[in-house]
Amino acid sequence: MEASVILPILKKKLAFLSGGKDRRSGLILTIPLCLEQTSMDELSVTLDYLLSIPSEKCKARGFTVIVDGRKSQWNVVKTVVLMLQNVVPAEVSLVCVVKPDEFWDKKVTHFCFWKEKDRLGFEIASIYACALPGITESWSSSRKPSQGMASSSQREEELMMISVVILVSANKLTRYIEPCQLTEDFGGTLTYDHMDWLNKRLVFEKFTKESTSLLDELALINNGSDKGTQQEKERSIDLNFLPSVDPETVLQTGHELLSELQQRRFNGSDGGVSWSPMDDELLAQPQVMKLLDSLREQYTRYQEVCRQRSKRTQLEEIQQKVMQVVNWLEGPGSEQLRTQWGIGDSIRASQALQQKHEEIESQHSEWFAVYVELNQQIAALLNAGDEEDLVELKALQQQLSDVCYRQASQLEFRQNLLQAALEFHSVAQDLSQQLDGLLGMLCVDVAPADGASIQQTLKLLEEKLKSVDLGLQGLREKGQSLLDQISNQASWAYGKDVTIENKENVDHIQGVMEDMQLRKQRCEDMVDVRRLKMLQMVQLFKCEEDAAQAVEWLSELLDALLKTHIRLGDDTQETKVLLEKHRKFVDVAQSTYDYGRQLLQATVVLCQSLRCTSRSSGDTLPRLNRVWKQFTLTSEERVHRLETAVAFHSSAEKILQECPEQPEAINEIEQFDEIETVGKSLLDRLTVPVVYPDGSEQYFGSPSDMASAAEHIREKMKLVSLKKQQLRQPEATTPES
Repeated sequence: MEASVILPILKKKLAFLSGGKDRRSGLILTIPLCLEQTSMDELSVTLDYLLSIPSEKCKARGFTVIVDGRKSQWNVVKTVVLMLQNVVPAEVSLVCVVKPDEFWDKKVTHFCFWKEKDRLGFEIASIYACALPGITESWSSSRKPSQGMASSSQREEELMMISVVILVSANKLTRYIEPCQLTEDFGGTLTYDHMDWLNKRLVFEKFTKESTSLLDELALINNGSDKGTQQEKERSIDLNFLPSVDPETVLQTGHELLSELQQRRFNGSDGGVSWSPMDDELLAQPQVMKLLDSLREQYTRYQEVCRQRSKRTQLEEIQQKVMQVVNWLEGPGSEQLRTQWGIGDSIRASQALQQKHEEIESQHSEWFAVYVELNQQIAALLNAGDEEDLVELKALQQQLSDVCYRQASQLEFRQNLLQAALEFHSVAQDLSQQLDGLLGMLCVDVAPADGASIQQTLKLLEEKLKSVDLGLQGLREKGQSLLDQISNQASWAYGKDVTIENKENVDHIQGVMEDMQLRKQRCEDMVDVRRLKMLQMVQLFKCEEDAAQAVEWLSELLDALLKTHIRLGDDTQETKVLLEKHRKFVDVAQSTYDYGRQLLQATVVLCQSLRCTSRSSGDTLPRLNRVWKQFTLTSEERVHRLETAVAFHSSAEKILQECPEQPEAINEIEQFDEIETVGKSLLDRLTVPVVYPDGSEQYFGSPSDMASAAEHIREKMKLVSLKKQQLRQPEATTPES
């Protein structure tokens, strides 16, 4: 009977072997009755299963049965005790009925047990709170007189072998069973986990069943491989090659079970929860160890049989696969590469060829993957060191490697050639686009707004030309590299003459490079013409800008002349210095005007060369002439004032420096009048504005500046007038005297 068959019944815990033992080392069987009605059939099945677990040696020691009736009725207890007669009559040494405190009537109970004495087949002793000698007396009364003189110790030993039924309180069980052998329900210290025991029991039975079945299967397989011819061996192995269960799993389960048994052989030995009674009597470790040893032996033989079979099968499969790979690579694979020789005449054509080549590579990759796998398998077999297969394996490996490496080299060469062709066509297309862009830029007439935009356009043109140079250089490098690869194509021509195909490819590459060189040369010629024109335009704009700047400078000089050139000097010397500075100032203005005129003349020449109209011809030149005319008039007025001031200061200083004691030095009085006339004329001129041809008027400086200059003239005129009066006074006093 297996626990898995009656698992629902065993889970009810109708009876159990706690692992405890009585004083004769007999096992303790516990039947815990409960308030609910206990099924006698299920209890009988449980007892049958539990009593099948111990060994015969263990059963010979007898059982002590504890019937826990504290939560049950007397009729149920009686029925259970009666059942023990049918189930284990010869194996029960002692039946302890645990009564509830002050619940059953002693006499009635005692009478009922004695009434059933004949049916029970047990000696009946009703024990309550009395001492152990009472039990001895009760048992002794049923013995023969000749045995009455035995010693007390002898009587106790004899009593221990007698099957009796006793009624006892839970706290009195320790009189017959050691506390360490009783569970906690009866005041003992023995720990018992029924579900844990049941789970381990299921594991044990499963292991026993699987290991026994597996041993039979492995023995059949191994014995079949040890006898008969080679064909019989293979036929036997084919029929029984796979066991019904995994040997590794069964061995793992057995080792775990054995480890559990060895670690927890004694109850509570590890300080944790025990699942006793899994000792060497109830669940024998030798049985598990014996099964494991047999399994290991048979499994080792089985592995060797499998290894030999696998080796033979693997060698045959390797030979077959090697020939498949070699035949395909040397046949359809090589034929695919023979049909591919072109490089295309454009990017799209090269990409199409690359895509086709990738499809070919994809087909080859599947066979190369088989090659890698086969090579690994052959290497593993070579490492195994079986000399009988070494020569054949090495020959297969060498043949396979030679064919695969040769085909892989051809694929790689073709891929590199197509990649170089794609790069060449890509560079050629980029260069063609650059030349088209440069040509389009050269075909558009230049109409910039200013010199900066022309400079930017010229810079862009130079950059495009430089980019074209670099592109052409890169095209030559790519073309030469591609030509070198094509020249090497004959080395792997698959037995085919590729001279004609190579010539077409070479002519195409050289034609592309020559065409690009001619286009680049035409663009360079056009760039030279455009560069010259743009440089002239830059010069034209520069001349116009500089001419406009000359007009601005001349205007600033005119403005400075009117606002800052005001003083007339306090004496002759200072006035002459101012006059000299003014002439230099005028020279600067003259140079500015001449510079502007030259620039404008240059713009006319450049416009004639460029066949365009200069903006300065209608605006800058009239402005320059107008500002110069205004400056000239203002300068002449300034010169006239300074010259008048020099004449005034020199005449006044001459008269004022004459000594009063020499009046005869002054010949005529009209000199004083002339000085006054010049001074008044100079003062009047200071108040007169400069009138330009367009009718506009401009004054020198501010009114305060003019007043300051006039004040110096007036002061000197006062000194001359005073001198004149001093000279007249002697003339007036002489006639009077």
